[in-house]
Amino acid sequence: MEPTYHLGMRSIRLLPLTTAALLLVACTSAANAAQVHVSRVITTGLDTPWALTFLPNGDALVSERDSALIKRVTPDGKVATVGKVKGVVPDNEGGLLGIAAVPASNPTAIYAYETTRSDNRVVRIAWDGSKLGRQTPVLTGIPKSDHHNGGRILPGPNNTLFVATGDAAHSANSQNVKSLAGKILRIDLQGKPATGNPFPNSRVYSYGHRNVQGLAFDSKGQLWASEFGEKTADELNLIKPGKNYGWPKVEGSSRSAKYVNPFTQWRPTSLASPSGIAIADDVAYVASLRGEMLWQVPLTGVKAGRSSAVKLGDLGRLRTVDRAPDGSLWLVTNNTDGRGVPRPGDDRIVRLTLG
Repeated sequence: MEPTYHLGMRSIRLLPLTTAALLLVACTSAANAAQVHVSRVITTGLDTPWALTFLPNGDALVSERDSALIKRVTPDGKVATVGKVKGVVPDNEGGLLGIAAVPASNPTAIYAYETTRSDNRVVRIAWDGSKLGRQTPVLTGIPKSDHHNGGRILPGPNNTLFVATGDAAHSANSQNVKSLAGKILRIDLQGKPATGNPFPNSRVYSYGHRNVQGLAFDSKGQLWASEFGEKTADELNLIKPGKNYGWPKVEGSSRSAKYVNPFTQWRPTSLASPSGIAIADDVAYVASLRGEMLWQVPLTGVKAGRSSAVKLGDLGRLRTVDRAPDGSLWLVTNNTDGRGVPRPGDDRIVRLTLG
């Protein structure tokens, strides 16, 4: 029997997971957040997709964690491999992770976060508009593990990159500002500390993180990050330069002025495990793995910080979400990562519209 969701005064019955079924409307109760409409499946058959970055024409480049391939996906679902990132050694949560096309208006390089035999690192890969070219390491020596590798890359103002790292399963890294692990880093395009960073001659922008996997800017240019908790709280944080976000001293909110409290938090055992995030009209959309849902969190207004789940049907684990040039959201599932239960056609990209 198909499940029925009760949305206000209406009930919507979800059909089995097909393109037709995905045309149903999903909505939430957040008063100042848009309704989310599931438009269609863009493509299927991806292998452990992890991140995507958009090209100016609306196509997306998608990284596959275990194959180390980068694939180009058009809005109408055509898929082509543009190259393979060298040196990737997949290891549980490690592999080819975040990617970013730089500059966004006319990309000449793809920056990628990869796990190698010895470390996590950021590499710059030449891009001619159709295929990958020469690969050059720009930041090496980020501690690695079979889990807690972070991996998100976000281009910032003034030719900078924000890089999310995990604690590499060694929590003391997070409080050590000399370590690159358990941090959000800010670097220039050559991998050096960006001008204006809070610690002298350091790439560290914020610290005290367990495993950040989502980064996005709001309309004011403020940086937001999603973070995996351990037992107490998964977090959505507003990131300020030089601030300490607590791990492993505290998890979630605390009364100590030494640590920044989360903007919002979830129980990590069942509701979230937040990975990628996108922000549209100052509402954060948070893709959750273990929680198998997309969270909608207004960042301003009377409902600010109150998260609500968007009903999308049975998509399973959600790895990332990003805003396309046309204003839609592309949502990436992650059921082929060894922890999920693959549905027919997994993994897939689903297009969402807001309105």
